[in-house]
Amino acid sequence: MNSNYETFWENDCYAVVGDKAKQNFPVLTYRGLKKLGKAVFPVDSSVEEIEGDHAYATLEGLPAKVDAVVLEVPKEDTRDWVAKVADAGIEDVWIHMGRETPEALALAHDKGMNARTGSCAVMYVKPEPSYHSIHKWIMKLAGKY
Repeated sequence: MNSNYETFWENDCYAVVGDKAKQNFPVLTYRGLKKLGKAVFPVDSSVEEIEGDHAYATLEGLPAKVDAVVLEVPKEDTRDWVAKVADAGIEDVWIHMGRETPEALALAHDKGMNARTGSCAVMYVKPEPSYHSIHKWIMKLAGKY
């Protein structure tokens, strides 16, 4: 049986949210989802393109409804983005490790969202050997995958 973390990656259509003006956009997650054949849209209001693809400023501006959202924004923006995800009616959200806040998690809980946190998304979307696969192996041993 797949864990709650693993089932997140069974969705078909994703938004990956970052803020390149404040930190690097999560391109490894973005590329990994594309490589897995998923529909994926970059959301970043600070740039026009990510990896040659049009970057959308908001979730409402996406050309299709997404099933799940990956948030890798500065920690101080996480709660606001959880609210935006909830307002868009999306229940599946991944908050990149170290970006979660008690307020963001409480809001996700109050809105009935399935928020995954405390783990690195790249472990799940990059199947080829890398330092992320070592992280994946350690997390599996610890029962946190």
